Amino acid sequence: MKHVLVVGGGAAGLMAAISAARAGAKVTLLEQNKQVGKKILVTGNGRCNLTNRDQALSHYRGSSPDFIKSALFAFGLSETLDFFQELGIVIRDRKGYLYPYSDQASAVVDVLRMETEQQKVKLALNTRVERIFEEKGRFFVETPGWTYEGDALILAAGSCAAPQTGSDGSGFCLAKSMGHSIIKPLPALVQLRSEDLIFSKLKGLRMEAHVALFSGKELLAEDTGEVQFTEYGLSGIPIFQVSRYGVKALEERREVWAVLNLLPFLKKEDAPDFLEKRIQTGAHKSALQLLTGLFPKSMADCLLKRAEIKSNKRAGELTREECERLRSACISFEVRISASNGFDRAQVCCGGVDTREVESKTMESKRVPGLYFAGELLDIDGACGGYNLQWAWTSGYLAGVHSAQTKK
Repeated sequence: MKHVLVVGGGAAGLMAAISAARAGAKVTLLEQNKQVGKKILVTGNGRCNLTNRDQALSHYRGSSPDFIKSALFAFGLSETLDFFQELGIVIRDRKGYLYPYSDQASAVVDVLRMETEQQKVKLALNTRVERIFEEKGRFFVETPGWTYEGDALILAAGSCAAPQTGSDGSGFCLAKSMGHSIIKPLPALVQLRSEDLIFSKLKGLRMEAHVALFSGKELLAEDTGEVQFTEYGLSGIPIFQVSRYGVKALEERREVWAVLNLLPFLKKEDAPDFLEKRIQTGAHKSALQLLTGLFPKSMADCLLKRAEIKSNKRAGELTREECERLRSACISFEVRISASNGFDRAQVCCGGVDTREVESKTMESKRVPGLYFAGELLDIDGACGGYNLQWAWTSGYLAGVHSAQTKK
């Protein structure tokens, strides 16, 4: 019977341990926290967005995004749903976003932990890994109190994101010590910062908007949804979705601009007619009153300032040039991005173990036979909506199953 060691007791590590044990291996899982699944507990605002019905590959990102294709083919959405339903999780479908019916992330952690017990996985909690090495086809994991020895080793130690859950980036150091290249980890699914002083007046606003992220004339990414204006810049799901592209461009010392269309319900070509009709019917109103009911007052003040229009000027007296400037301010609200928030505010990382050095169908290292990777440690990150957990289930399953197999 093969002995498989798993470093990391998050989503990917738990899936890897269960899958290896089900495949016939003896499994020891080492976790530095006092409990497994700590990061799972905070996913989906505590509800745990397990996965998503829309599994288009565009929802997964990385330096080699095709890496995900064969992995998802081997263990994708249907296999994930079967796995959790077998464990007792009833699925709640919210427009394709899939949750446990109880809306409790703790239920997901509970059934995974119960299955590790059923499969006789040994859990070594409060156990920090200090060093790993391989000798003559055997793997050794050194901790402060013991050195564990196994036939295969799965690294599923997470990334640098959300360090309060135990993700401290140590897995990258362990992978590097085994000869693997690490693409610099950067915050992803994170808020974007701006030095524009106007945000002190807009903080607290939530508005539907289309967000386009640019570097020069290059469109980096775009998304639509509720944008949150904060004292430091921009937040909300659409900001998270585009953030990794802005963060990477900033890392390359490129300028980054977010352009917000604050009238996303209109086609851009329809905006002039929309505003013209509003002016015609409200010609007696002031410019500020003209925007009442369309924008919150603080945003209306901001738009008029950007359009260089006095708030008390009558709408019927606006010049064509002023109308054009107002239209532009509404549909092309430009924000220069100076930075992002750090790993402590990021949901995941982009970067990690270079997937060109890993077999996509098995998650095995191409450099060290018997060494496997799973989860955020790899240079794959998903969009909001359950994709990072799907990657954890997929990569964890493949690493677990293949690590347990006896090679001919």
